[in-house]
Amino acid sequence: MTPNIKILVVDDREDNLLSIETILERENYTIVKANSGKAALKILLTQHDFSLILMDVQMPDMNGLETASLIFQRDKLKNIPIIFITAHSHEEEAIYKGYKLGAVDFIYKPVNPELLRLKVGLFAELFRKTQQLIAHEQKLLNTNAYLQREIEERLASEQKVMHLNMELQQNNVHLKSINEELDRFAYVASHDLQEPLRKIKLFSDLLLQKKGSPEDMDKYLSKIKTSTDRMHQLVNDLLQFSRHHVDDNDFVEANLNNVVKEAIVELEMQINQSNANIVIDQLPSALIIPSLMRRVFYNVISNALKFKKKEEPPLIHIHAQTHCSLDINGSKNGKSSYCKIFITDNGIGFDKKYADDIFVVFKRLHSYHEIEGTGIGLSICKKIMDRHNGQIFATSELGQGSVFTIAIPERK
Repeated sequence: MTPNIKILVVDDREDNLLSIETILERENYTIVKANSGKAALKILLTQHDFSLILMDVQMPDMNGLETASLIFQRDKLKNIPIIFITAHSHEEEAIYKGYKLGAVDFIYKPVNPELLRLKVGLFAELFRKTQQLIAHEQKLLNTNAYLQREIEERLASEQKVMHLNMELQQNNVHLKSINEELDRFAYVASHDLQEPLRKIKLFSDLLLQKKGSPEDMDKYLSKIKTSTDRMHQLVNDLLQFSRHHVDDNDFVEANLNNVVKEAIVELEMQINQSNANIVIDQLPSALIIPSLMRRVFYNVISNALKFKKKEEPPLIHIHAQTHCSLDINGSKNGKSSYCKIFITDNGIGFDKKYADDIFVVFKRLHSYHEIEGTGIGLSICKKIMDRHNGQIFATSELGQGSVFTIAIPERK
């Protein structure tokens, strides 16, 4: 769109104003007339969009130079070009002052119509070019702002996609963990529930056959009740273990001696059959989930009984150290304090290269025909210790027994 050329003509004589308007009328300019410097200033108070000002130098009250000086003092007006019209070409001082103020040209009276049209046309064209450049610059600024928004939106979209991908990966890992846990839950349930069921069946058969004295019958009933209680507790433990999250309210301050003794009571039959000797030093209290920690001790002690030497009965020593740093595979963590429970046995041991493998679910170092078991007990121990933000690890040598270390964070 071609910008409108608006010209302010300032002269104290009406005939001069009419003459200039007539000369320029065929160019379709918008002509605004003022008959004094004050009138021009009054117009410029509300109109700032003039392309050019044609101003007579000699005017009463306020001449052209004085008027121009006031115009150039205003920021909104100082860039409007001014052409002075003067009747005296020899007034060099006035011309000098005009140029010094900021005038762009002088036209002398009597006005030459062609020269006036030429000079005004040049400034009109300059104004049009300037307006085009301003419009083009604004268009470029708008385009740049649009592109900047596009870039920001694209970056935001990419970040959102990256965030969603990370969430998806985390969800996949979480789902994989849940699936593994469900598989583990099913195997543990079927495996660990067999032992109390065998006892219930054994003592129920003895009761049905009425073998033994009344005292024996009472003993059988007591064993059945103990096994039933154990199954009940085991089911509750497995249900609790199968939860995806552990509630802080599950943790209680518990005496570890009591937790270990409860595990030993459950292993009474195996202990008696193997003539095992279990030595328990004084153990501290710890913030734990007692039912789950009992499974850890049960599985580790059961392992020690299972992997005993043929020529000598099992000897198991359980003791503790408090205020320890975590030292696993040579890495130390000095920021946290741990209570370490050591379970030492004199069993057949294992090659130290398998120290990590024994905690992998279903990973067995011996065939089922050699030593009974599913290879899941220690993996459950590791899972439980993860729930406690703790650790379980083992050191051993073939034929030299094993030491299982249970590290529980010391928390208030």
